[in-house]
Amino acid sequence: MAEVTRHIGLSLGADICWPLCFEAIMKELDLRVPHEGDTVRFEVERVMIEPFDLRQGCKYDVVIDRLTHWYHTSREWIKKAILMDGLYVFNNPWSVQANEKHTTYCAMMKLGMRIPDTWMIPPKAYEPNPDLKPTLSRYAKLFDITRLGPKLGWPMFMKPYDGGGWRGVVKVDDEGAARAAYDASGKSVMHVQAAVDGFDRFVRCIGFGPQTHCVLYDPDAPLHERYTTQTGFISAAEEEHLRKLTLTINAFFDWEFNSCEALRKDGVWYPIDFANPCPDSQVTSLHWHFPWLVGAYVRWSVFCAATKRPMRKNQDWSPFYEVAALDMPFDDKLERYAAIADQRFETARFEEFCAKHLADLDEVIWRFFGTEQAKDAVRQKVAALFPHHEVEQFTEHFWGRIQDWRASQKS
Repeated sequence: MAEVTRHIGLSLGADICWPLCFEAIMKELDLRVPHEGDTVRFEVERVMIEPFDLRQGCKYDVVIDRLTHWYHTSREWIKKAILMDGLYVFNNPWSVQANEKHTTYCAMMKLGMRIPDTWMIPPKAYEPNPDLKPTLSRYAKLFDITRLGPKLGWPMFMKPYDGGGWRGVVKVDDEGAARAAYDASGKSVMHVQAAVDGFDRFVRCIGFGPQTHCVLYDPDAPLHERYTTQTGFISAAEEEHLRKLTLTINAFFDWEFNSCEALRKDGVWYPIDFANPCPDSQVTSLHWHFPWLVGAYVRWSVFCAATKRPMRKNQDWSPFYEVAALDMPFDDKLERYAAIADQRFETARFEEFCAKHLADLDEVIWRFFGTEQAKDAVRQKVAALFPHHEVEQFTEHFWGRIQDWRASQKS
């Protein structure tokens, strides 16, 4: 039996808190996992940005990517390493690059999800282009944005088709607001989407591999309070329904780390935003939920690295479309979609692996988030975002939320 080392790379941008916690917990675990006759150990390293030879090797077995949705040098290095070196990355960079919110709406509508009615409209303004004037003069139809109001109902939402962390999202309540929002949208191609008016639950379901976690979300609160700490806000059956929705979306697009926002009205769930393949991972947003997320990072990255999980280089949507074509209620289709997702995420194998090799992880996480090392990670993130005179106040605020979480785990 040989001792082998799996290398986990962290491709980071502005992330501070979760990598510090991830590294510390991995060091504390000091794992030695038996696998196929070998003993597997793990090393964690931060990936640097530098010029690269397309033929150079790659030392990493797994890379956790938090950067390449906007930083293209790292994205192209990751794509090279997948193609030439067998690197495993979450999330799939081609899928992140190609599949924006517009594509996700279309695909999930086709699968039967209850997406609110949505229109795409041409941009208000354009980049100068020699072909622009003849194209628009010949083919562009004049339209009145306010005429969508009677079709979709007031209020409705305008938002960029490709998303971007609430960028440009505007609620419009009447014709004047619609005109103003469109005039202000500039060169962005916009969606106009019917509101789910009268909803009674707004839930964000975070998916990480086969792991899911539902949070009651308050979009009207300040950013650091939008993830509420409320528990028991949906039934077990509803939580399972949201798990299936989230894993179906994630498996369809090969997004192992993604979140799905859904609204409940009259007992029906409407997914409204689910192209988020680099979800917020900061303690300053997640606070009470942050330890769960760090644990999810550890479980999925260790499982993928230890088992040398192969990277899916090509998307295969056919099994989902075959189910979509069946004559059956949506909930029955969702059951089949989720089975495909569980197969792709190796849910049963993952759960068995965690039970066997990571059985003490929850206890390690619970202890770690009572240490000064963990509190310092919180403080560093707060210091990067908040004015100097508020650093201690908000450090104590978020740290207190984490201690509330620790108390809830022992109650």
